[in-house]
Amino acid sequence: MNLFSDIRALVIDSLAAMQAEGALPAGLDMTNVAVEPPRDAAHGDMATNAAMVLAKPAGQNPRAIAEALAAKLAADPRIVTAEVAGPGFLNLRLTPAAWQGVVAAALAAGRDFGRSAMGRGVKVNVEFVSANPTGPMHVGHTRGAVFGDALAALLDFAGHEVTREYYINDAGAQVDVLARSAYERYREANGLSPEIREGLYPGDYLIPVGEALKAKYGTSLLDRHEGDWLAEVREFATAEMMAMIRADLALLGVKMDVFSSERAITASGRVEEAIATLRGMDLIYEGMLEAPKGKLPDDWEEREQTLFRSTAHGDDVDRPVKKSDGSWTYFAPDIAYHWDKVKRGYDQLIDILGADHGGYVKRLKAVVSALSAGRVPLEVKLIQMVKLYKNGEPFKMSKRAGTFVTLRDVVEQAGADVTRFVMLTRKNDAALDFDFDKVLEQSKDNPVFYVQYAHARVCSVIRKAAEAGIAADDTTLARADFARLSHEAELALARKIAEWPRLVEIAARGQEPHRIAFYLYELASELHGLWNRGNEETGLRFVQDGNIPASQAKIALARATAVVISAGLGILGVTPAEEMR
Repeated sequence: MNLFSDIRALVIDSLAAMQAEGALPAGLDMTNVAVEPPRDAAHGDMATNAAMVLAKPAGQNPRAIAEALAAKLAADPRIVTAEVAGPGFLNLRLTPAAWQGVVAAALAAGRDFGRSAMGRGVKVNVEFVSANPTGPMHVGHTRGAVFGDALAALLDFAGHEVTREYYINDAGAQVDVLARSAYERYREANGLSPEIREGLYPGDYLIPVGEALKAKYGTSLLDRHEGDWLAEVREFATAEMMAMIRADLALLGVKMDVFSSERAITASGRVEEAIATLRGMDLIYEGMLEAPKGKLPDDWEEREQTLFRSTAHGDDVDRPVKKSDGSWTYFAPDIAYHWDKVKRGYDQLIDILGADHGGYVKRLKAVVSALSAGRVPLEVKLIQMVKLYKNGEPFKMSKRAGTFVTLRDVVEQAGADVTRFVMLTRKNDAALDFDFDKVLEQSKDNPVFYVQYAHARVCSVIRKAAEAGIAADDTTLARADFARLSHEAELALARKIAEWPRLVEIAARGQEPHRIAFYLYELASELHGLWNRGNEETGLRFVQDGNIPASQAKIALARATAVVISAGLGILGVTPAEEMR
């Protein structure tokens, strides 16, 4: 049940009736007609912009349209009043029964309440994390992992068919550096002093890799030249790093559906195949780029290059796909990888990248546009940095990692649930401060605690009902006498519950899982407010002594709140709390 969609359907039907009567011209586009909560709750329960949207194409005064529409809407039994405001906005007040029905619907649907079919038949690939397999994941990867996983869950809840994917950057110079770094730890495991020279990875996390190399190879690699052992050690160390990354992701509750390898794509010849495909579209050519704007790099020289004509698909400049030595640029395997995703039949691609990849966005969009003939849109979500604090000071780097705070450091300090929720309390492109003291405090200012506490309070109500011999299972509660929910504070909570299906679609359409976290905080606030009023007004308490019908109606309202909180936390990947300790 989506009450906002139901009332919008009523508005559209009323407009259609006005067209049939000749009060409005035929052929009007109703796409932008919306029904939403008013900015000021004092104005009503819902508002529609129908008259404002249709006035110009209809060639009519917006207030005249609004007044005629108001008369139509007022005839519906769910509508108490329909009032025209300003130049033509229409404010609606609904009957208590309309909001009471939302409580019953939430209990009947359970955690499926709010699920949408808006994405039905749409296959979406969400590629996220994709950290180089050269060490443990850091706090920036943590935020990207949480955002990507929550976005995938949100799209799934909104009806899309979602694949979570990790692109392993296991080709190029960085994995050769990993191999050389692991080899030094292998030498250390064999009793020799490691030479962690500049440019190698210094973290202690490679010590177990060195020991594992010793267990497999003994001393047999010690006297071999680098050219003899590099490929074997590189493959071994990469596999060890990916095992570590998988374990870290599991610690955060993230599970990928697909792991794709850059090395495998490169070795398969798909890069050459992708470039040849673009060449066949006249999008690959030999040419020279203009000099970069501003101060020129010391090594700048004007020369002919193999270029992708990305300006034909919205980019600012064409992009090189080959280096001067004839090898592929970093961009070339990415072209092949995205072409592979297009060929797998996805209807939409989403890449989640660090903010430092902002300059990469247009070329990726251009190549996906070219290779899919404009059929498959690519959205790139950039993840801004996270600043960590503890005891009022910046949180220090991890000795184990060598240069940064790891995902494991954060989760071990704060817990997976807290980490995930807090990482979603800001939009992905806004910087985030993560203060270990604040995220663990038990107060209204801590959104994680506040939402969890609301769910735990409802669980305590259910337990209290059981002790009082009141049946409080969802089936029984769904049949409660909801007319007993007549107080404005109770109806306000029901109205907030009614926003959930609409909020899911808005968040999914905008690819903004942080909206779920914000909404859950607002819903928890309504629940806590009603609870606190019950301390002073006994008639608002969820369990009414000696009055089972009234108790079941009020418990049903609390339980419906918990159903939505549980569903919302499920999207965020957070476990609902049944009690707070």
